[in-house]
Amino acid sequence: MKCEYSDGLKVNYSGPLQITKGTDVNVFIKEASIPDSVKSDLDMALYKNSCGDLRDVADTVTKTFGNRACIH
Repeated sequence: MKCEYSDGLKVNYSGPLQITKGTDVNVFIKEASIPDSVKSDLDMALYKNSCGDLRDVADTVTKTFGNRACIH
């Protein structure tokens, strides 16, 4: 699932999770390294096909891991 927002944020969840926003945000989390609580929220957003829910998860991830992270 891919979502793009008017402020430039892009979220791509197709196994791994990638969150980008210009040069300000660049987060990549390998599928096997996504924490269970985040994975369940991602799966629910995917199930509901909800970019709003996916945005909420992206906000949580960047608050937890910061704006720049590469987790394998």
